[in-house]
Amino acid sequence: MLLAYAFRPFFLLTALYAASLVAAWTAFLFGGLPLPLGVNPVQWHAHELLFGMMPAAIAGFLLTAMCNWTGAPPLKGGGLLALILLWTAGRVAMWLSGWLPLWLVAAIDLAFLPAMAAYVAQVLLRHGNYRNLVLVALLSLLTGANLAMHLGFSGIWLIGGRLGEVLALDLIATIMVVIGGRITPAFTANWLRMRGKDPTQVRRSEALDRAAFWSMVAMVPVDLAMPFPVLASLMALFAALVNGWRLHAWRGWKASGEPLIWILHFAMAWIVVALLLKAMTPWLALSPSVWMHAMGAGAGGTLILGVMTRVAVGHTGRPMRLPRLAIWIYIAVITAGAVRVIAAFVPQLAYPALTVSAVAWVVAFLLFVLIYWPILSRPRADGRPG
Repeated sequence: MLLAYAFRPFFLLTALYAASLVAAWTAFLFGGLPLPLGVNPVQWHAHELLFGMMPAAIAGFLLTAMCNWTGAPPLKGGGLLALILLWTAGRVAMWLSGWLPLWLVAAIDLAFLPAMAAYVAQVLLRHGNYRNLVLVALLSLLTGANLAMHLGFSGIWLIGGRLGEVLALDLIATIMVVIGGRITPAFTANWLRMRGKDPTQVRRSEALDRAAFWSMVAMVPVDLAMPFPVLASLMALFAALVNGWRLHAWRGWKASGEPLIWILHFAMAWIVVALLLKAMTPWLALSPSVWMHAMGAGAGGTLILGVMTRVAVGHTGRPMRLPRLAIWIYIAVITAGAVRVIAAFVPQLAYPALTVSAVAWVVAFLLFVLIYWPILSRPRADGRPG
């Protein structure tokens, strides 16, 4: 069953990798765990979260959602297995980067995103679904950010590692704004409708959606001009205001009784917070680590688990509710993100805060594996294929 639909293996791989990566990183930092790394350990850690964990989550969602968008059959069986092995090869290469030539590590790791983007583009074009080609463009740009990091690792482009990290966060945040901007208001309105309430309370505006999207895209060229932090600050402030306005229009508090809904609003609020922190960075002399962890650990971790916990039940024919004890997944990931930002804000608390954040992060993703493995590895509850 695991190869029947992309969300099944990729969601489990996302959670397993997120937990193992942070556990190993914490053991390396505080316990001296030897890792055979041929690259800067801090940037390796960032790379694997941005180009290891995140793309697996994107693949699980995107390869599943586009079947609904186009009516195309899902990628399954041998084709899906090939894509999984390509992703896995990249992770093995990065973990063994101290024992392999860096050009070979880069070649293996860079293969996954273009392969996924090419497949998605083929399906969308075949079915005339041009609207979602923007996601293919973002995946292609994300490949460029990954290349920049590898050029930094090899010493060919000294600032490539840091620049690739920032651009990757910008692009992943843009993907979150696109995907979250579609599912969050739609799910909220549907939830209100099913309970006999007025779904029009959830207000959507195409103009506001476009503004939110382009405000995020505009940060990419601005961040490429790294010597101009004030311009980056102003762009981040504008993006925060637009995305905050849009989030308010979705009326998330109206669905505060449904965890599968409010967690999505919470994740989108993290994006606004991260953008505000980015805007304040040059003025308050904050470490860039503050906004970067708010966007990555906060928004990224929360949205990934919010989407995975919902899609896992919705696409396996089960009741649309959070399984027993799964609320602790949300509590743990929110704690992990908040405490990690505190660690970046207050260096004096770094050791205990990093420890608490890491433990909470690992607990959140391992809980997902434990609770959702039976759901994702078994046939649909309603007997339908998929």
